[in-house]
Amino acid sequence: MPLLGGIRPPIALLCLLILALAGLTAKVLGPAGEPAVPKAVLGSQEHFAQDGAIALRASIDERVTDLNRMAAALNAGKPADPERVLSDLSRTYQKWTGTTVLDLESGKVLAARGETIPLAWLDKDVLTGKHALTPRMVRLKTGDVRLMTMALLDRKDRPQQLLIASNSLSVPAINLGPFRSMAVVARGGEVLATEGFEQAEALNSDAERDELTFLHKQITRLSQRAAKETEQDPVSAREPGSRGYPGVSGTLLGDAYNGRIATAGYASLASADPEQRKSVGAGLGLTVVAMLPVVQEQAVGQERELYGLVAAGVLVVFGLLAATVLWMAVQRPLLGLFLESRRLARGDLTRPVAVPRWGETARVGAALERLRGQLSDGGGDARQGSGASKGRGGRLGLRVPLALTAVLLLLWCVPVGLLLNRTDASVSVPSTMVNDQRDRTDLVADRVRRALNEAQADLVSISRLIDADDPDRSTGVLDDALRKHTRYGSLYVVDEGGEVVARAGAEPNADWERGEADDKTDASDDPSDDQDQSLVRVSGEGGKKPVIQAGAALPDEKGMTLVGEIRVEFLNSLLNRPGLGEVRVVDAEARTIAASDGFLAFEGLPRESLTDLVRAGGVKVGAGPVENGLLIREGRSVTVAAAAPFSGGGVAADVGWTVVSWQNAKHFEIAPYEREDRSVLAGMLGLALIVVCLGWIHLVVVRPLRALAGSAEKLADGDLKTVLYPRYHDEVGAVVRSLELVRQQLQARRQNQARRSAEPRLGAGGR
Repeated sequence: MPLLGGIRPPIALLCLLILALAGLTAKVLGPAGEPAVPKAVLGSQEHFAQDGAIALRASIDERVTDLNRMAAALNAGKPADPERVLSDLSRTYQKWTGTTVLDLESGKVLAARGETIPLAWLDKDVLTGKHALTPRMVRLKTGDVRLMTMALLDRKDRPQQLLIASNSLSVPAINLGPFRSMAVVARGGEVLATEGFEQAEALNSDAERDELTFLHKQITRLSQRAAKETEQDPVSAREPGSRGYPGVSGTLLGDAYNGRIATAGYASLASADPEQRKSVGAGLGLTVVAMLPVVQEQAVGQERELYGLVAAGVLVVFGLLAATVLWMAVQRPLLGLFLESRRLARGDLTRPVAVPRWGETARVGAALERLRGQLSDGGGDARQGSGASKGRGGRLGLRVPLALTAVLLLLWCVPVGLLLNRTDASVSVPSTMVNDQRDRTDLVADRVRRALNEAQADLVSISRLIDADDPDRSTGVLDDALRKHTRYGSLYVVDEGGEVVARAGAEPNADWERGEADDKTDASDDPSDDQDQSLVRVSGEGGKKPVIQAGAALPDEKGMTLVGEIRVEFLNSLLNRPGLGEVRVVDAEARTIAASDGFLAFEGLPRESLTDLVRAGGVKVGAGPVENGLLIREGRSVTVAAAAPFSGGGVAADVGWTVVSWQNAKHFEIAPYEREDRSVLAGMLGLALIVVCLGWIHLVVVRPLRALAGSAEKLADGDLKTVLYPRYHDEVGAVVRSLELVRQQLQARRQNQARRSAEPRLGAGGR
């Protein structure tokens, strides 16, 4: 017999797989190997670090882009003295700690504002060569690190000047929540900036000061470890085939103190699309580390381990019963048929064939007994009738033991997969997950608000290049701006009556009506003084997409406004963050404006509880609205939701929009859901075991045996013309070969009998 043929291998494989599944069940359904900190909490810290890295990278890139854009506008516009240059820069972009205009020929400082910028770091390598005017990190005498951004002012008939702007490499201005700290780390593990310790430093007790010292040491150690981890190549650091965050990110565990263990997530600054667009911030080699001390998980009781052992023991018992059924009903009768058929093929006809009791094997055994009677001398007809009568019993065949085996195994798979470790709405979700959902939602809201502010600030910068008296030149400026800024779908200039006088991109989807904000901007020429929401507007109700507009008045043209329509897809891309679930931007009436997933324009939220959460978040408390997070328990499901209204500065601060996010707690890697998933996995593996092993037996043994039973009965009924060919080299194939030998013997005997009976008749005819 071949090693992989016949009935033995599938039964042996069934036994081995049952033992393996029992061992796996005992291991994964018990408490062994459960971490002190849930994986969901660690993953949340990694996502938080990724969000911080994205915010810091975007902030650095925007500052570089804004400075270059301002320099380009100054180079293309009318000549202005250095003081006016810095004044316009500070009015348009309020994001630098210090600015300086330097004469490159003489090295003289022509104008300076804000923090004094040291110039000792300026040398030939900074101003010339392949990396000329590349942003540099410079350490001040105070020990603080500043990022120096440079742009060249090169105007006709004017000496070249260098515009330098400095800003701190501080932690992004995001809500860290209680107890979380964040650090910006350079190559080598040096901590450049930290955030989140100010509140702790105000504490006075010795225990609190000791804990603060412990946290400072932990953030330093974890930052050094994170800096080493981020030295890897981003592609090789990820799992094969995974996408996700383009940089290097991960989690770290620190030491424990007072029952809490320091957990950290880290993420290197990386370009959003490294293949198509390089990032200045990504090239600085910075890493963001987010640390949060969490309470250690209590060890699961011994009864949980007992559940796994009991489930594994029951599976072994059912597996032994299933193997016994297959051995008694399939393997032993089939091996008996193999021996009996081989005996008949050898010519041993002295004793009757041992016929099995039922099924296909009984039919084949009865046919063999009839064939034995035909091969032996005398009594063949009686035995044939007796054997035929016996072989007709048990027509259900070997499908019955297969079905019984499947039922035995299903009695284990179904309860384990569908009933064991089932969760409901009473599952305890770590408060850290709710807090992180709330804080990360607030971070996304801050990103969207800043993006809208940047869009309007870009329009202010572009408006300085618009010449209302030269529509062709204005159209060229708008076309160039539209190519550089993918956030806009169209740019156009409207006059006081709302008529479009210059346009780039698609046709305007909505009219721009003048309001109080436009009048203020005309009078002030300082967009930072205006906080009216009319500079950022949304319309298009009833259409397929919301129309989001931002506007900026032309500085020297009364009644003229530059309007940019912001693509909804651009806002959608800001909302798509892993580990945050579904995210939407809604207006004051909780109608959807943008979403991380598909949505209908101005549709309501899918749950009334989410609408109530948005309304509660919009209630002003103290200085303004605050973010909220909560658990929503409905039926058997638990949902973690959060809402963060726009707050802060800029023209988008008072638009009345809110970012709301929610996700099913089943997606969290916490102990109850992990145990449920493991139980479902064990049940699914049991089903796969049934399909593979019993399907193997049915295809390789049962179906050929049913065909063999029909062929054997035809042969016993006298069909000696049909040649029997074995399909497989196994027990069934061996019986087929033996029957073919018996057929040949019967055919030869019939031919001999016909020849002997013909010879006397020939002799009688001759006399």
